[in-house]
Amino acid sequence: MASNVKNRLCIVFGTRPEAIKLLPLVIAAKSDPRFDCRICITAQHRELLDKVLDDFGITADRDLDLMQPEQSLGSLTSRAVAALDLYLEQQRPDLVLVQGDTTTSLCAALAAFYRKIPVGHVEAGLRTRNVESPWPEETNRVLISRLSDLHFAPTETSRSNLLREDIPPDRIIVTGNTVIDALKLALKQLDERTTPVNGLPRDLLESANGNLILITAHRRENFGGHLRSIYHAITEIAGRFPAHQFVYPVHPNPNVQEMAREILAPAGLANIHLLQ
Repeated sequence: MASNVKNRLCIVFGTRPEAIKLLPLVIAAKSDPRFDCRICITAQHRELLDKVLDDFGITADRDLDLMQPEQSLGSLTSRAVAALDLYLEQQRPDLVLVQGDTTTSLCAALAAFYRKIPVGHVEAGLRTRNVESPWPEETNRVLISRLSDLHFAPTETSRSNLLREDIPPDRIIVTGNTVIDALKLALKQLDERTTPVNGLPRDLLESANGNLILITAHRRENFGGHLRSIYHAITEIAGRFPAHQFVYPVHPNPNVQEMAREILAPAGLANIHLLQ
């Protein structure tokens, strides 16, 4: 390729985790004169994704806006492959970059494969060897590895996983995890911020004196009885340790929201903080 012609790079994502881990690459690629970097989002997770993009000041070049209420994986997959196929036909990039193990990443890799466009996979090589956990992500990431040309592994363990699956060693690059770069960007933003973080008062973070427990619980595998047990455990532990502050940003999924309102909110404990 002539030196005055930029390589067209399409970065495709659709969920909050993908956005967090890819934004450092987006920022780097858009500032690199070697690349014509295009951002395509599927909006697999509309509300959560938009918040991250707004926080980092990133605007997508193409928003496929695929999210539908109560969407099934089958319907999302079919719509995403069709929409991404059309997008790639129009853009004709030199490389498609995907991250992790989401439905969006699998669909983008498959659509690129059908168009004979090379695929780069960020955070390649994670494995549990159990297709039921995480589900469907374990299968997604194995399939993406079969479709990818370049594998950006976060660790030597991930590299070893790929080698065991006969991925050529010259196609694997150990990069570290881009979530660390995202963390550094977020910390810089927090230092410059004057408003509360997600509704959490700053004095709580300071007064907790290290006794702060951050909770995340929204995995699909936990819906129902497992999540109920987790919530009851939180209320029991919070009651036993009133000097500790329990901060839980509640995922917008109705399965998570409804049970949090049913169990955590009525507990009425002053040291449990439910955030959006």
